[in-house]
Amino acid sequence: MYRAEYEKWRSAPVLSAAEQMELAAIAGDEKEIEERFFGPLAFGTAGLRGIMGVGLARMNVHVIRHATQAFAQVILDEGQGAADAGVILCYDCRHQSDVFAKEAAAVMAANGIRVRLFDGMRPTPQLSFAIRYYGATGGVNITASHNPPAYNGYKVYWSDGAQLPPRHAAMIAEQMAQTDIFADIQTMDFDEAVVQGRITLLGEETDELFLARVLEQSVDNGSVAQVADRLKVVYTPFHGTGATFVPEAIRRLGVKHVLPVAAQMVPDGDFSTVVSPNPEDPAGFALSLDLARAENADVIIGTDPDADRVGCLVRHGDDYQMISGNQMGVLLLGYLITAKKAAGTLPANAATIKSIVTTEMARDLAERHGVAVYDTFTGFKFMAEKIIELGGSKQVIFSYEESYGYMIGDFIRDKDGVTTSMLIAEMAAWYKTRDMTLVDGVEEYYRELGTYYGEETLNLVMPGLDGMKNMARLMETLRTDPPTEIGGQAVAARWDYLIGKRIADGVETDIAPSGSNVLGFTLADGTNFMVRPSGTEPKVKVYILAKAEDRGTCERTIARCVEYAERLADSK
Repeated sequence: MYRAEYEKWRSAPVLSAAEQMELAAIAGDEKEIEERFFGPLAFGTAGLRGIMGVGLARMNVHVIRHATQAFAQVILDEGQGAADAGVILCYDCRHQSDVFAKEAAAVMAANGIRVRLFDGMRPTPQLSFAIRYYGATGGVNITASHNPPAYNGYKVYWSDGAQLPPRHAAMIAEQMAQTDIFADIQTMDFDEAVVQGRITLLGEETDELFLARVLEQSVDNGSVAQVADRLKVVYTPFHGTGATFVPEAIRRLGVKHVLPVAAQMVPDGDFSTVVSPNPEDPAGFALSLDLARAENADVIIGTDPDADRVGCLVRHGDDYQMISGNQMGVLLLGYLITAKKAAGTLPANAATIKSIVTTEMARDLAERHGVAVYDTFTGFKFMAEKIIELGGSKQVIFSYEESYGYMIGDFIRDKDGVTTSMLIAEMAAWYKTRDMTLVDGVEEYYRELGTYYGEETLNLVMPGLDGMKNMARLMETLRTDPPTEIGGQAVAARWDYLIGKRIADGVETDIAPSGSNVLGFTLADGTNFMVRPSGTEPKVKVYILAKAEDRGTCERTIARCVEYAERLADSK
């Protein structure tokens, strides 16, 4: 089957000479042909993501056109009003991102759907904002988020400003299955579509509208004013889209010393100055640390290429300490509750949302202050759905997941690195007025709750075609032959979120949420060991969520669970 698909592409007249040469170069490499043509990239609620190159299972203009034609048909099926409301498109700094965005715009325009395209690279949260502000039917961001340079992606949004819910993702996938990748595509010349008014460009006006809403999320500007002359914030966008907005938002907040990492303010699809453009990885902050040490800065903030994730290091003692995603979420939640209470703006029906693989410290802290907590699956589309489901019964002040993604309020319906970066700077100022750092803040919450919390996330990487099979095999083994012991402790309960069941002592009970391929194991001491395949990368993620009366006990529990997880990877 894959060989026939390869030959189909070899004979397709729409391929350029360079694309034909790329395919000719692999003619004798059966494994490479299989890797590129075994089947299409799976379209899911996160859209598409893959390595760039020519082939059905690669990211290229033909795959972009194919996905966009399917998305266009789903919009057209909603009626003329949906087509007139149209779509908004943006892109990041990656190679081919601007080309892919223009290709998507041209297909939408040829299908009679109104298109607004940003005039340059923009962050993910701004796309979410613009969709709701302009009342668009949906949107597309050409980005692979924090993936390595070889990757690109096609992230799709609906009218609520969130990534596609499963129903609409399935509709697009079905349309793609019914549409020939070459013969059934409607497209037109991009420049002609602009001249005809089918495509309009968004620029500075939308930028200012977005920044105004970001600044409205500030809770305690007075603290910033108190330490504005002393607070120093280093910032890096890792060559991505946060470069324009994050430093500007922090400056408008009132911070006088915003210190960008100059070499990384330059767009670069190779991410040539970082080990990884992922703010979860401390290794990527080497240049930031050099600048911070030279300037004696208080805080380092970094956003990934599409500025939806945020990482943070804090000066503590003689050096800088990384704040984990779980810890930052707890800090932001606690700060919002405390600052809003002080300002008299905390709603009586306040709520927070977290993913099921996020620390329970957030629940314990929120409920201590009378704030309701709701769990969802990983992914801010599920959090957006929960906000809509709650309606006016609860006012969600904060949502987050452990993978360095945060959403302040609900004016954005996805991870928002811009607003979060601004709020981290404000929170750092608030702690500085108390002669404390963010690290001190975490320890203060441990004391307040009387418990030490520890978390560890492992990525069991399984690349390639065989990797996909190994991922499926591992999940199936854990489901059908579950462990009775993990890390030297008995498994007290199993949680199968795919079928929505908790199994303990042979008794099954219904749980929510359900319908996602996630497995959880609660150990005798209350530690949660959770496993799920990534929806965007070739890896299985393992989450260890522990708590104990003291740090040492917690760390030993985590170490034993890490050893077990590593054995899982070896046995795949």
